[in-house]
Amino acid sequence: MNPREGRSFTQRDLFGGHGTVIVRDLLAGSPCPPFDAALACELEAGGSVGPHRQADCPELVLILSGEGTASIGDHEHTLVPGTTLYLALGEVLSLRNKSLTDGLHYLIVKARK
Repeated sequence: MNPREGRSFTQRDLFGGHGTVIVRDLLAGSPCPPFDAALACELEAGGSVGPHRQADCPELVLILSGEGTASIGDHEHTLVPGTTLYLALGEVLSLRNKSLTDGLHYLIVKARK
């Protein structure tokens, strides 16, 4: 693998969700201050990522392609390309891919203050 491509891994039923998420670590596991992570993700058709708390860093989620929904606390958000979500420390996020045929592609960026 080309080091510039980062490392890829697959997570199944992430945080109690359903389905597979393919994650590509764009920083290849090496934080680049102030960024702790830059992850390109694909959630399979019909899949979900279960609720999980932002415990270490605030996070930005940018939807690249596909359609879905995100729950942040008690608020539900529609996800379409270009949607950007900000998750402060302590926020709880869950994601769902509404498509039964296409992946939901998104970028996660984590940065310390």
